[in-house]
Amino acid sequence: MARTAQKVESLASEGEDMTDALATVLAVAEEQGTVSWADVSDDLTSGQWGRLIEKGLLVDADGAGFVLSDPDGIRDALGEDSVETAAATSGDGDGDDEGVNWTSYDKGAALVTVGLFAGYMQQDIRSLVGGTIDIVLGPLNDVVPFYVVILVLAIMTGLWSTLLQDNLMDSEVMGKYQEKMQDLQDRREAAKERGDDEALDEIQQEQMEAMGDQLGMFKAQFRPMVWIMLLTIPAFLWMYWMIRDGHIEAAETVMVLPLVGEVSNWQQGVLGPLQAWILWYFLCSLGFSQLLRKALNVQTSPTG
Repeated sequence: MARTAQKVESLASEGEDMTDALATVLAVAEEQGTVSWADVSDDLTSGQWGRLIEKGLLVDADGAGFVLSDPDGIRDALGEDSVETAAATSGDGDGDDEGVNWTSYDKGAALVTVGLFAGYMQQDIRSLVGGTIDIVLGPLNDVVPFYVVILVLAIMTGLWSTLLQDNLMDSEVMGKYQEKMQDLQDRREAAKERGDDEALDEIQQEQMEAMGDQLGMFKAQFRPMVWIMLLTIPAFLWMYWMIRDGHIEAAETVMVLPLVGEVSNWQQGVLGPLQAWILWYFLCSLGFSQLLRKALNVQTSPTG
């Protein structure tokens, strides 16, 4: 028991978050008998979980999860108040994944997006979407060249994408996912260098349990993409309808593209099979999207 107290004191010297982590694991283990990474992943980082294993406070229960090596000693070392507080709060993280769960609106937007994709293959759908959008964009196309209309669409979709990423993508949550996976990778490399096969087995088990986090990260990344495509696909369908189905005047089919030169037809391949209108749209979209992110200070990369 004295040895257990020393280990707990050593953890406490690393910070209060380590003793909080140990108290959380103890509360779950006493409630369920065993504890796994999935049981406490909402309340602990993978680094904290690994430290408990390295300290010998958390040991493998023959493949049935983990148990504490000395529950009574750990409880005494932590104190009753810490354990009771952890027991009361350990379930509070159950809703943490709600930030990446898809709502019924998200799922509805995904279904509509999939349906719009059919417009690239079905002329009836393309004509319906293109004709509807032409009510709005047709008057603009009557007063400015077609390449200017594409430029306007690129700015609109770029602004739409930037605002959605800023509001729907939780870069902090994604940063935590990446930090957790990087920590596991670092510990795996360190265990390999030490030749610690037991630690490698435990880390491999943690990595398997962390696959659920990878799914959560994918959902967090893909959610704004559904809403972005809800606008960009109809915009593309309108341009496709205008060019492929012959709704653009012949005089508008000529322009000069950067690094390419004069283009006689919007369907002309200018970069391999990449057609002129698609290249022009992406050049405009990428350029203005970067400017908008800078201007609005939008963070789209994960932050730890």
